[in-house]
Amino acid sequence: MNGAFYIGAIGLDAQQRALEVVANNVANINTAAFKRSTVQFSELVAPLRDRDDLVLQQTGASHLQGVTLGAAPIVWSQGAMQQTGQPMDLAINGDGFIELAGPSGRSLLWRGGTLKINSDGYLAAASGVPLRAMISVPQGTSAITIGSDGAVTAVTGSDSATQQIGQIDLVTVKSPDMLADTGNGYYEADSESQLTTVKPGDEGAGVLVQGSLEGSNAQLVDEMTNILLLQRAFGANAQVVQAGDQLMSLVNQLRR
Repeated sequence: MNGAFYIGAIGLDAQQRALEVVANNVANINTAAFKRSTVQFSELVAPLRDRDDLVLQQTGASHLQGVTLGAAPIVWSQGAMQQTGQPMDLAINGDGFIELAGPSGRSLLWRGGTLKINSDGYLAAASGVPLRAMISVPQGTSAITIGSDGAVTAVTGSDSATQQIGQIDLVTVKSPDMLADTGNGYYEADSESQLTTVKPGDEGAGVLVQGSLEGSNAQLVDEMTNILLLQRAFGANAQVVQAGDQLMSLVNQLRR
């Protein structure tokens, strides 16, 4: 079998998966605190060592040649701060994460967004997953203030008295590239030894900014340029498959 079919097919698959990554970036350009992913290609090489290795091509092993999508790492650059004026909006100006108490005790990491009070009365992300700090909001609370240092105070009662109801700390990650994207803006470390809890403002974790949201770090111009490049590469691989088909057609005609 002509090796061009295998090489072209692997290239087509790689470019298609890369397009899916870029398309996801475009779809989340307006998603708060979204972190774009980039694509990394890997070369598959199976060179012939001598004439005896020609049997490899006859057994189909030549499909190990070509280019495949090696990884799609997340880009952790800071997004632009967007002031909303909404007291339940919370952003991180820095590299840290807010830790959430996920299902089955899992630690989920969150870059901030819109907070809510869940059905159990705890301060939580918009999906209802509570903060690991388990901050209980008293009934009758009329206002919540979150300081840049993570101190959470609530205004309760008819006399507008304030009381501190909790503290939001931040988490730093030794190797952010090892975090897995679990969806909904949540990330998970493969080991809790990767995580270090610090006070906001310490060790480069950043500070909390109430009434603001962190914008996506994906830029439409960059992503559209990537789409055009990937489409060109997809077309080039399609031409490789077409050329292989033409060669096979010539061979068949010669055999007649």
